[in-house]
Amino acid sequence: MADLVDKNILKTFVPASALNSENFQELAGKTFVENVAAGQAIFKEGDNDRKSVYLIDGQAEIVSNNGESKTIIAGSDMAKHALANQQPRKFTATAKVDSQIIRVDSDLLDILLTWDQLSGIEVDEIQVDEGPDDEDGDDDGDWMTRILQSKAFLQVPPANIQAMFMRMQDIPVKAGDVIIKQGDDGDYYYIIKHGKCKVTRTSKTGSELTLATLGDGDAFGEEALLSEAKRNANIVMTTDGSLVRLAKEDFNELLKEPMLSWVTNEEADAMIKEGNTVWIDVRLESEHKNSGIEGSVNIPLFMLRLKAQTLDPDKKYILYCDTGRRSSACAFLLSERGLQVYCLKGGLVARTGS
Repeated sequence: MADLVDKNILKTFVPASALNSENFQELAGKTFVENVAAGQAIFKEGDNDRKSVYLIDGQAEIVSNNGESKTIIAGSDMAKHALANQQPRKFTATAKVDSQIIRVDSDLLDILLTWDQLSGIEVDEIQVDEGPDDEDGDDDGDWMTRILQSKAFLQVPPANIQAMFMRMQDIPVKAGDVIIKQGDDGDYYYIIKHGKCKVTRTSKTGSELTLATLGDGDAFGEEALLSEAKRNANIVMTTDGSLVRLAKEDFNELLKEPMLSWVTNEEADAMIKEGNTVWIDVRLESEHKNSGIEGSVNIPLFMLRLKAQTLDPDKKYILYCDTGRRSSACAFLLSERGLQVYCLKGGLVARTGS
């Protein structure tokens, strides 16, 4: 039986090195060392194996279809990154000497990275320009008006909004009710009709930190739905009130997908050529330095909330990552803020020559 990879070795590779302890342990527990004899193919041009291959020991020769080649040596800076990681494979890789590699499940790695970087506050305030006559009334229609006036919902088709209101469930709540518990699976997207609640996070030592206070019109719960991760905070009511909630399946169908616009490589390049459009790489800085698109701006997913206010609302933005998973989460969050955003379909692994 193959041996599990040494965790100290796995920690040297990008982007696995950026994972938090829990997610890193999960990845390490599913990653095995593979021996490759000199002259043996590691992967071939055209393969679509959905694996990120890293060289642990030895040397690998990467050959393009026109015969150009380069040698990767274990322990070098180039070897910190996955070997020629496009899908389907654009190159053939062969062991030049007896070598050792690991094949990391690309989808698992990307999911773990997305979970990690979406571990911010489990809340999003719906921004609405309030007029001078706005008051904290208790009219049942006020929260609907607030939603319909928000920038986020301007991009959602009217039929979807109508369906959303029909599918939302009213939830009466009391002070002290726990709406979301840290560590639970994401199941609903919530909007506060009336009332207040607090956002807290429990540390590993058991202490509780209050992160935010929410009130009428605030929404929360979308991040666990976007990343398919566990809830990363607690939401507890501090007053009596009323919420509405939308099930995960309805959230994806009615809100998430309509707010995402995907573009192909050709469409993206044409938009960049026309001007007023900016590439944004939402991967980690180390990933961006290794394989970022020329001229792109690097804003890692975990920095998105801090950097969003610096983006020009008059420009268009094309977001990319390796697969499209992290960029789609970013695109939804930026769309909520009224920005014009697009996702690169298939991510970098599908982009020729990336």
